Amino acid sequence: MPREKSCLSFEMRRNYQQELDGIIARQAGKHPRLLLHSCCGPCSAPVLEYLTQYFDVTLFWYNPNIWPKEEFDRRLEAQRKLIRAMGLEKRVRVICEPRDSEAWYRATEGLEREPEGGARCTECFRLRLRKAAAYAAENGFDCFCSTLTLSRHKDPLRINALGERFAEEFGIPWLPSEFKKRGRELRSRQLCEQYGIYRQNYCGCEYSVRKELAEESSKEKKKPEVQS
Repeated sequence: MPREKSCLSFEMRRNYQQELDGIIARQAGKHPRLLLHSCCGPCSAPVLEYLTQYFDVTLFWYNPNIWPKEEFDRRLEAQRKLIRAMGLEKRVRVICEPRDSEAWYRATEGLEREPEGGARCTECFRLRLRKAAAYAAENGFDCFCSTLTLSRHKDPLRINALGERFAEEFGIPWLPSEFKKRGRELRSRQLCEQYGIYRQNYCGCEYSVRKELAEESSKEKKKPEVQS
């Protein structure tokens, strides 16, 4: 079965933050149970600060894309450290799924040479969001969403479209989001600096890292020799 196109188009640009505002307003002070998929500690910092005001949040750590394992462990520890530093350890439960890198390699097979942000990223989003939706439905949550929309490098239309698709498949409401709005990218940096949280310098997967290293090596080889 051929893969779907990586770009999910819309007739008009939606304001996901405005939609989320409306959902929160209609809650009338109630705190629904939210399963929040977290891609990393830095992205989750301002999202947790924001959403814990309106939801009973459980953080869902499922990131089989992260390579190598040492980096996966380092990012997970940064996530746990952040929750402790923010004083949320008694309010935010952490569900940590196994790394399961084999599932990620299967999902992205044939897309090794795709550029960052292309079809490989779509399959990566699909794998993680589907897992989150399934877990939320099986465990009685009221809704689910992801911190993925905090980064300016991630396509919110694609992420929200996939979230809505799995919401329909599993019968669990998706919380629309574009978390980078209202200065939350800057807030992420501020919180990480305040609490001494590790901020990674690449998205996560092996292919993106190897490509970056290859490009850096190529640039070094092209530098003119310094004449003494």
